[in-house]
Amino acid sequence: MSRILAGLWDSTATFKKCTGEKVLFILLGVLDLVLTLVAINLGLSEINPLVIYLIQIPALFVLVKFFIPIIIAWISPGKLLLPSILLLALVVIWNVKELAVFLVQ
Repeated sequence: MSRILAGLWDSTATFKKCTGEKVLFILLGVLDLVLTLVAINLGLSEINPLVIYLIQIPALFVLVKFFIPIIIAWISPGKLLLPSILLLALVVIWNVKELAVFLVQ
């Protein structure tokens, strides 16, 4: 147990490394969360079955979409987040496109 706590403590020191990647990862996750909530409030439906389930339990939805990315960014080296950043950026672009198409109609 002490080894796990020591590892978590060491990860706080590495958080300062690759801070840009970590902040970008968290911001893209938050942007995805906000865009999802906006889309649902506008009457659009979610196509991801996991998110459909999570929306029914708001606390779990916020936990998965907000707090878990923060924990992942905290313990992961920034360079390992780059594929996830790319994927999240594509998801955000898709969400913005879908919202724009819906609002133009």
